[in-house]
Amino acid sequence: MSEFGESSYRRFQQGDTGAMEEIVRRYSDALVRYGFSLVKDSFIAEDIAAETFATLFFKKPRLKSHDHLRHYLYRVAHNKAMDYLRRHKQSLPLEDVENVLGGGDLEAAALRKMRNETVYITMQKLPTQYREVLQLTYFERFSIEQCCKILQKNSKGVYNLLARAKAALKNLLEKEGITHEDLF
Repeated sequence: MSEFGESSYRRFQQGDTGAMEEIVRRYSDALVRYGFSLVKDSFIAEDIAAETFATLFFKKPRLKSHDHLRHYLYRVAHNKAMDYLRRHKQSLPLEDVENVLGGGDLEAAALRKMRNETVYITMQKLPTQYREVLQLTYFERFSIEQCCKILQKNSKGVYNLLARAKAALKNLLEKEGITHEDLF
């Protein structure tokens, strides 16, 4: 655990509002990305992140460490996104497809960008549970145990969900003409 995260959260628990600003700066982008992966709307994702931080600020849960804070934030964001999706059952438009690519050969970068956008758009066609488990494990780099806590499932359930999600994504990508070799 980083000293920065531990000390910021400890100061926040003691009432230092400046520490809350540090926590928001550290986690806001990741929570917005996570919210966007669930609701597919950047403005709603920003609202979900803001509501998550408001919940942290007002509830001030007693958590032991920075790692527990991270789990807590993702759990609250998950619940806020699910609440939103329950209230708004209609399909939302896909927007804000962003892809950060490194420098290099422009033609290769353009091909990578097109491929990555296709993978991203294809991933959005997956059921919410599949998108969520893929997002948590591959993009947010949570361990299976951490995913269990966030998704409130046992490890066998998360492993099964992840296997089904990868198989479904692979099938959709093959329909789009992207093979395993194209990804690397």
